[in-house]
Amino acid sequence: MTDNNHHSGKKKVAILIEQAVEDAEFTVPYNGLKQAGIEVIVLGSRMNEKYKGKRGKLSIQADGTTTEAIAAEYDAVVIPGGMAPDKMRRNPNTVSFVQEAIQQGKLVAAVCHGPQVLIESDLLKGKKVTGFIAIAKDIINAGGNYLDEPLVVDGNLITSREPGDLAIFTTAILSRLGYGGKDAALPNEKDTSAEWWKLGDAWGGSTKGDISRGLNTALSGERYSLEALNKYLEKESDSEVKSLFQEIIANKQRHIEKLETYLQRLGEKPSLGSNIANQYAKVKTALTGSDDIYQLRSALGDVQTGIGDIGNLSAMFTDPVATAIFKEIYQDLLKSEKRLVELYRARISAQIQPPKPTTGAAISA
Repeated sequence: MTDNNHHSGKKKVAILIEQAVEDAEFTVPYNGLKQAGIEVIVLGSRMNEKYKGKRGKLSIQADGTTTEAIAAEYDAVVIPGGMAPDKMRRNPNTVSFVQEAIQQGKLVAAVCHGPQVLIESDLLKGKKVTGFIAIAKDIINAGGNYLDEPLVVDGNLITSREPGDLAIFTTAILSRLGYGGKDAALPNEKDTSAEWWKLGDAWGGSTKGDISRGLNTALSGERYSLEALNKYLEKESDSEVKSLFQEIIANKQRHIEKLETYLQRLGEKPSLGSNIANQYAKVKTALTGSDDIYQLRSALGDVQTGIGDIGNLSAMFTDPVATAIFKEIYQDLLKSEKRLVELYRARISAQIQPPKPTTGAAISA
C-alpha cells in the first residue's frame, strides 16, 4: 500500500494545517506519530504564517506548503478538523495534494470536519465514511455512505467524528503504518473498554483534570435543572405538562448517576460547584411566578441552556467515554425541548384563538 523508498526507511507523514484548526485534532495525531518515531511534516498554505488553533492552545509554523509538497514522498496524510478544512478546501493545491495521495494508495486520515477536503476532492463516492455530525448530510450528498462510528476504515481512507475519537483514530493510523502491536502497547482500535483517555492525555489531549472538570460542569447543569424542574412540577397544575416534567426529571436523574459513576471511576469527586447547584436552583425558582405557561417556558429555557452547554462539552475532550455521556445527554435534551415546545405552542394557541362558533349557529346566521 505504501512505498518504502525513503532513504532512511523511516515513515513520513504529512499533517495539514490552517487557521482555526481544532487544537486537539492537530496535536494528538501529531504527537502520537512523532512519539512513534515517524517523521511528521506540517503543511499549510503559506510558509511564513503562524497557525493558531481555534481554542488558542496551539500555535505552530508550517514546515512547508501543499503547493510544493509531492504526495509520492509521504506514507500518509492527516487532515484535522475545526474551521481549518473550510479554508483547506479553498486552496486548489491542498485539494490536488490530497487527490494525488489517495490515487497513489497512500493512507489518508481525516477527522471531524476534515472530510470536507475529501468532499472537495470528489473522493467520497461509494466510500464508507464518518465525520462530525454537522457534515453528515454533506458527506451523503457527496456520495459517501455515512456511518456514525468512532472509526471508519475503507481501503486507504480512515475517518473519525470528533475529539473523543482521537486516540482511536491515531492508533488506527499508527497500526496501519506498522507501529503498534506489543512494543507500542496500543489497544485494539475496536476495544471499547480500553482507557483511551490515557492515550489521548499522553499525546497532548485532555488530562484527567480537564475531563473531570467537564464532567463536573455537566453535573452542575443537570443538578441545577433537576432541582428547578422539581420546583416547576410543584407549581404546575396541568396534568399533561406535569407528566412531561416527571419524565424529564427521570432522565436528569439518570444523567446525574452516569456522570457521578464515571467521576468515581476516574477517582475524582463531584466539585463544590456541582454540589451547590441545586441550592442555587432553589433560590432562583423561589422567585418565579406560578402560572402554568410560565413554568413551561422556564423549563424550556433551562433545557435550551443545557443544550448549549452540553453541545460545547461534547466536542471538547479527547475521552470517548465522557464524550458518549455528553452526547447521550444532548440527545435527551433535544427530545425534551421538542416536547416542551409542542406543549407550549398548544397552550399558547389555545389562549390566542377565539372559540369557534358551533356549526348549527353558523347555518342559522
